[in-house]
Amino acid sequence: MASSLSVLLLLCLAAPSSAQLSPRFYARSCPRAQAIIRRGVAAAVRSERRMGASLLRLHFHDCFVQGCDASILLSDTATFTGEQGAGPNAGSIRGMNVIDNIKAQVEAVCTQTVSCADILAVAARDSVVLGGPSWTVPLGRRDSTNANEAAANSDLPPPFFDLVNLTQSFGDKGFTVTDMVALSGAHTIGQAQCQNFRDRLYNETNINSGFATSLKANCPQPTGSGDRNLANLDVSTPYSFDNAYYSNLKSQKGLLHSDQVLFTGTGGGTDNTVNNFASNPAAFSSAFASAMVKMGNLSPLTGSQGQVRLSCSKVN
Repeated sequence: MASSLSVLLLLCLAAPSSAQLSPRFYARSCPRAQAIIRRGVAAAVRSERRMGASLLRLHFHDCFVQGCDASILLSDTATFTGEQGAGPNAGSIRGMNVIDNIKAQVEAVCTQTVSCADILAVAARDSVVLGGPSWTVPLGRRDSTNANEAAANSDLPPPFFDLVNLTQSFGDKGFTVTDMVALSGAHTIGQAQCQNFRDRLYNETNINSGFATSLKANCPQPTGSGDRNLANLDVSTPYSFDNAYYSNLKSQKGLLHSDQVLFTGTGGGTDNTVNNFASNPAAFSSAFASAMVKMGNLSPLTGSQGQVRLSCSKVN
């Protein structure tokens, strides 16, 4: 079963930009860091089951915008505009308070030692390991002193993307098509807002009719009515990190347009990869873990670059 699989990956496969990252980066300077993060994530998920998905998404939305540098955590000020108000983030990213709480606990033990970017990376792993695969997280990232709202608007793939656009978006970050399909499997947990799947419910034909009908009451027309109402991304096992997402796609029960385009049933595109992941939980777990390590290695700040923020929401 996927939830029992632990995947240990060779860090020598990481991108050259992450050469200074090491899973033992805090072995001497803050050996308790990962245990503190793990307990913080577990407590947050016990309090709210969907928080694991939110923390995983927070890491993704950070890394896809100028690299894994915790830029997404920076709050707006009178003189600074961050990424949280960008289109893909506004009103939808969550979990910043959880990261802040964990950061405070780490700071109490190891002052200005563990970066917010590393906390995000470990928290994403621990959010998944509560019900899915595990992987070794290379550490040593530093935090940015700026953010990039424009890049957040342009680089994060929206829910209406087709397969060509998704492949381009992920490819631009160095991911293979298999990586892309595996990372999309993060939608085996979490929820999406009505405004992101309304058009699919009412205008697309490659959707299970009963599935669509069951969602329309909570996502009515016209636009603006119930926009923020939520639906589970995985209708089968919404709180279990498993491979049911891919079986849902084969049954035309992908919630987002960008989900269902991964499977057409015609044998082309990414159909074979979806079929493999749907029938082989271990293959999905291994591919997802590998892709998550790749994502955590996107353009990290290391050495003397950036800083280790005292507070994740503002620069020192």
